[in-house]
Amino acid sequence: MIFDRKKLDNNSLLNIYKRLLFPRVVEEKMLILLRQGTVGKWFSGIGQEAIAVGSAMAMMPDEYILPMHRNLGVFTTRDIPFARLMAQWQGKASGFTKGRDRSFHFGTQDYKIIGMISHLGPQMGLATGIALADVLSNRKKATLVFTGEGATSEGDFHEALNIASVWNLPVIFLIENNGYGLSTPTNEQYHCKRLVDRAVGYGIEGRRIDGNNVLEVFDTINTVAREIRQNPRPVLVECMTFRMRGHEEASGTKYVPKELFSEWQDKDPILTFEKFLKAEGALRPEWIPFLRNEFINQIDADVARVLSEREISPDPKQELEDVYKPHVVPSSSIGSTSTVIRYLDAITDALKLCMRKHENLVLMGQDIAEYGGVFKITEGFVKEFGKERVRNTPICESGIVGTAMGLALNGYKAMVEMQFADFVSSGFNQVVNNLAKTYYRWGQSVDVVIRMPTGAGTGAGPFHSQSNEAWFTKTPGLKVVYPAFPSDAKGLLMAAIDDPNPVLYFEHKFLYRNLTGEVPDGEAYIEIGKARVVKEGTWASIITYGLGVHWALEYATNHPEYAIEIIDLRSLQPWDKEAVEKSVKKTGRVLVLHEDTLTGGFGAEIAAHIAEHCFTSLEAPVMRCGSLDTPIPMNKGLEDQFLAKSRLDEMMEKLLGF
Repeated sequence: MIFDRKKLDNNSLLNIYKRLLFPRVVEEKMLILLRQGTVGKWFSGIGQEAIAVGSAMAMMPDEYILPMHRNLGVFTTRDIPFARLMAQWQGKASGFTKGRDRSFHFGTQDYKIIGMISHLGPQMGLATGIALADVLSNRKKATLVFTGEGATSEGDFHEALNIASVWNLPVIFLIENNGYGLSTPTNEQYHCKRLVDRAVGYGIEGRRIDGNNVLEVFDTINTVAREIRQNPRPVLVECMTFRMRGHEEASGTKYVPKELFSEWQDKDPILTFEKFLKAEGALRPEWIPFLRNEFINQIDADVARVLSEREISPDPKQELEDVYKPHVVPSSSIGSTSTVIRYLDAITDALKLCMRKHENLVLMGQDIAEYGGVFKITEGFVKEFGKERVRNTPICESGIVGTAMGLALNGYKAMVEMQFADFVSSGFNQVVNNLAKTYYRWGQSVDVVIRMPTGAGTGAGPFHSQSNEAWFTKTPGLKVVYPAFPSDAKGLLMAAIDDPNPVLYFEHKFLYRNLTGEVPDGEAYIEIGKARVVKEGTWASIITYGLGVHWALEYATNHPEYAIEIIDLRSLQPWDKEAVEKSVKKTGRVLVLHEDTLTGGFGAEIAAHIAEHCFTSLEAPVMRCGSLDTPIPMNKGLEDQFLAKSRLDEMMEKLLGF
């Protein structure tokens, strides 16, 4: 191995060596604790330290790094106290996640590190958003994100590289190619000879380096970072290395040929660097055991202290309170005037007001710029707000949701328009595992709104008409709103954008141009989680939301002889249990109505709650009216039959006649 010290003096070389040695000594201690049963799981980075340490030293302290689970050296090089890391691994309250997540599954704004989730690829999308925020703010920063060679097969890798390439974002995508994805060798992971060659396909620069040579890693990342700060663009760096331990210790290494271990042992990043430093006169042999003992004593003391800390005392109230960041809805500065506008125009109005109020708000989506979106909601926005803040995106939902989260991590607000709510399935992981869980895990708010054009009535068929709100209502950490009227469409969207938590905003396509109503001029906010009594009544309650509200109103109009109360939930997560219980106790009969399919629809949750909490007030069983348990068809006759509306009269007669 050839080391090139360039202009580094002996003190700088020795500092690099100390940075390299410390995580190795930590790992050796962790393996002992693992055998003792003190540590339950460990993903070893032994043999790969040069990549984490060299690259972290090359980045500025205020630049974001997004590491993986084998990058202990990133955390130690950023000078995170070892005791805090040990507390994290042990699930102690003094760790970063209060015992809610393990290993390196956390982030910290104090050290500008955003940790991974177990799905491996999503953090690459976050890196593009972080870098975009720096570009928009003209901060001249670089972002470094790690991935393994196995995760380069995931769509998130390709989406992130493409986004960064199209938008010229200053991201270093670093591949740690250590030969195996758990037990699967690289020849079964990809067919190209060199992963770095994939850079050509995205029109970006690629470099392949020796990942065990800490000076080569440091110099490469330092050079690339310095260049892209001034001339923003992504660069793909493939670091060749080897995993000397199992994927995690329990998995072992029996699947690895012995000759590979012999070959790579000779390339050990610490031993080879030690040899170089001794030859250069920067490291005296007797210093090595001294440094090791110094580190061991520090580590042992911190381990003992953390192990003596009290275990977390579980508190359900605290756990529930930490799912969402607290938020107070702004007071509406509503004047005395209002305007009758369409449901669609109310959404446009809310977006414009929010763009003017929040200069850090960025809108992203397919065709939303000059074209104005497929439904023309953002028509004219580019002229007023510019293409930096109203951004056409490539067709890659996961990457863009990840980019939105990255923007939020780096001081921005983000709104993503799904062209159709159905398409969110392509970004599902980012929504339910990254957006939803981040605040609970390590206290970081994620200020992202995803607009979801939803619902039937336009004959658009199985992939453009689904009501998929129930995919998300069961996921703690997400807020879900579903306005039925223009005034609510405006007020809930403004509240959603102001809210620091991730919000899925369902807007019904059929209502866009088919419904008008009075909407307050100026800012208007409606508190998320509050239902509205649309119609007072005493005979029975219809609990519903979205287009179902209008079906219920039509039914009530057609049957004036029945005193029907209609509750519009407006918000599905959280939902207004108090308002529902009050109505049920008032009328004694209840029908839960929604456009989604009957089985597993959100109405089942409402019905179960009523049965449990209002049983003694009921004069009839709780009944549900949902759409057929089939995919939604395109033909109008079939669509009409599918929708819950076709069975509403029958279900109400059954309820009232019980």
